[in-house]
Amino acid sequence: MSGRERKSRQRQSEYFFDYSLLFIVLFLIGFGLVMIYSGSSYEANLEYGDAAYYFKKQLFSSVLGLGVMFFMALIPYHFWERFAVIGYIVSAVLILLVLTPLGRESHGARRWLYVGMSVQPAEIAKLGMILFLASFICKMGRKIRTLKGYVTVLAIPMPICVMVWKITDNLSSAIIIFGIAALMLFVSSPDYKKFIVTGLVGIAGAAAVVYFIVNAASADSLSFRGERVLAWLDPEAYASGKGFQTLQALYAIGSGGVFGKGLGQSMQKLGFLPEAQNDMIFSIICEELGLFGAFAIILMFMLLLWRFMVIANNATDLFGALLVVGVLGHIAIQVILNIAVVTNTIPNTGISLPFISYGGSSVMFLLIEIGLVLSVARGIRLKDL
Repeated sequence: MSGRERKSRQRQSEYFFDYSLLFIVLFLIGFGLVMIYSGSSYEANLEYGDAAYYFKKQLFSSVLGLGVMFFMALIPYHFWERFAVIGYIVSAVLILLVLTPLGRESHGARRWLYVGMSVQPAEIAKLGMILFLASFICKMGRKIRTLKGYVTVLAIPMPICVMVWKITDNLSSAIIIFGIAALMLFVSSPDYKKFIVTGLVGIAGAAAVVYFIVNAASADSLSFRGERVLAWLDPEAYASGKGFQTLQALYAIGSGGVFGKGLGQSMQKLGFLPEAQNDMIFSIICEELGLFGAFAIILMFMLLLWRFMVIANNATDLFGALLVVGVLGHIAIQVILNIAVVTNTIPNTGISLPFISYGGSSVMFLLIEIGLVLSVARGIRLKDL
């Protein structure tokens, strides 16, 4: 055997590591840290006397998350399959613990647990749902194609979704969890008619809810979510209430123009735009970096999703592919919902922009999910690409 043939065989047996995915994630985290500092320095200096307060906390969570990500990438992903059921149960238990003294309230919502550090059970539930459904769908096999299998998979996330919605008052996370399940079911089932019917029923239901809210006898009788729908339809009419944040975000987007005012030059972050470093950080990106910066960051997310699809298509088994699809669904749905909220395409709901918005538990569990994807990628041999 010649030296060239020997090297060729060695290369075919090498494992694949997706450096492109790693670079995109590192870029998004670095960009997020810059924008968090830019968007929060004014408020942090007023409240805590430290302009880098939010930046430091996010940096700590990001570094810790990156460490866990690399650790997860080194462990064969099939190791976690045995914890699928445990992950589902633990998710439910942690959500219930929000009702105990361990629960913490912030901005009028009780969504966090304090266990030495603040953790949001909804983020754990997203990861647990991905792991459980990937294992469950693999075990169902061809039964997934039947109507019973279809209904069963969609019913599995419902208890967790209802608990996240009602106990932690977090409808957006409940929607994301259900969306993850729907996407994982979609890629594993060849019959698309059921999804078309379900989608049409969902759209009709949403339209009926909006119609009911618009034609309600009195706005005072509506819940705060009903008021958000009215503010979405006519934000100027609710400029001093539910429409205030949306209007300020739109002002920020409009004033940024094509190339923006320049990094750090936002006016809306100076006490005008609530949650500038969190849910509304995309509007600060538009104001400071313009449409050019907004499109650039959207392009980075599209590249991230493309790498997920490459890895899923080349995964060595269905379990690995479904893990990647679950992570893809989580990030894609969250990005779409966040940008839609900021641009007033859908009613306002609290949802962060992955890797960029401020939130320690969010970035940590996102990086854990990236670690799972990298682990699946390591199972791909170079000859398979």
